[in-house]
Amino acid sequence: MKIAIGADHAGYRLKDEIVPLIESFGHEIVDVGCNCEQSVDYPDYALPVCEMVAEGKADRGILICGTGIGMSIAANKYPGIRCALVHDHFSAQATREHNDTNVLAMGERIIGPGVAMDIVRIWLETPFSEGERHIGRVNKVMQLEKKFSIHP
Repeated sequence: MKIAIGADHAGYRLKDEIVPLIESFGHEIVDVGCNCEQSVDYPDYALPVCEMVAEGKADRGILICGTGIGMSIAANKYPGIRCALVHDHFSAQATREHNDTNVLAMGERIIGPGVAMDIVRIWLETPFSEGERHIGRVNKVMQLEKKFSIHP
């Protein structure tokens, strides 16, 4: 899989720890930044990740900021994105099995690197296995997106 990853100044350290893990699984990484402690705006890093996923240039995306909240809000404004904010193992698995999420958001100030790496592994390895039961719900969410979109 090709994974797009981005972080703001509050998440770049965790991003830098996760990238080698993802590569060790054999996935390709596209790192859109940031790589500094200077304050930057999280939407500027959520946008390129979400564009790549929505346009099929990446299979999935991962976003990291201080809490993951800002990144998840920004990501879910982008058409075609189903981003979940995850800070535990169960949610990492459930969001793939039930919601077919294509973007993962995490908070560096909330979880440590060990838990984050477990979450990433679980999220990448878990298929949309309960699709038969949940596909109707996912489709309803996507219909809401179309209904309220300002673009035809």
